[in-house]
Amino acid sequence: MKLGILTAPFPDTPLAEVAAWAGSVGFEALEIACWPKSAGPSRRYAGTSHIDVAALSKAEAGEIVAALGEKRQAVSALGYYPNPLHPDADHRATVIAHLKKVIEAAGLMGVGVVNTFCGGDAQKTVDDNWQEALKVWPAIIAHARDHGVRLAFENCPMIFSHDEWPGGHNIAYSPYIWRRIIETWDGAVGMNFDPSHLVWQMIDQARFIAEFGVHMLHVHAKDLMIDRDGLYERGIMSAGMGWQVPRMPGLGDVNWNTIFSGLYRAGYDGPVVIEHEDRRFEGSDEAVKRGFLLARDVLRPFVK
Repeated sequence: MKLGILTAPFPDTPLAEVAAWAGSVGFEALEIACWPKSAGPSRRYAGTSHIDVAALSKAEAGEIVAALGEKRQAVSALGYYPNPLHPDADHRATVIAHLKKVIEAAGLMGVGVVNTFCGGDAQKTVDDNWQEALKVWPAIIAHARDHGVRLAFENCPMIFSHDEWPGGHNIAYSPYIWRRIIETWDGAVGMNFDPSHLVWQMIDQARFIAEFGVHMLHVHAKDLMIDRDGLYERGIMSAGMGWQVPRMPGLGDVNWNTIFSGLYRAGYDGPVVIEHEDRRFEGSDEAVKRGFLLARDVLRPFVK
């Protein structure tokens, strides 16, 4: 295993500087955020563009990989998390076009995994969204296969705000859909596993890893705390809004002994990349780094 970080919380810091810092404090891998270059507003924890994939040449791709290697950093994956099943056709076409550019960049860099979302229309049922996924994803999967890349869907429901309620913007969050994904696209699509999303959904962590561990291509280390007062106030029908609180690993309700025991038993030996979404460690690069270092010290005993 390699312990690393997702670069998204450093939107204004060049990739080379992020890599230099990561290497200096013992991290071994980077998941590189590859949103489109844009000055417009973006979703929280999204919008960071550490590689301009739209303009990347093969020579530049090789230079990036070599430069990161000099700083002792492997590339665990390229990351871009849009909504490819968005109900607006123009938006959907735009994000799929960029996702294909991210896939092409990964191929040029020799990076075998692109992390993303399956997507979803919050106003449709899971089953209706699945029928749409069967129309949209085959062409993207074929594009990835042509470039020697596998796709890893994160198991995040993407329901943090009222515009995402009640169905969320990503249907690949539960065993109910993951069995279909594996049956339909196994080998081309795997999971970017984030255990924090199991906590508030009350999905058994050990059982989930036992069933799907062999299909995990990448792991996000993020924790989550259930705000019991918020849960009491809003109830489960709020789908986590007002009581799911992202935290750095070690500060929430994820059982990391259970997670790593399950991963090792499933034979997972890939990257474990810390995803930083903890508001307690925001506001400056130094605060973000402090959060990453705290997580490093919690996780390092497990990552060998």
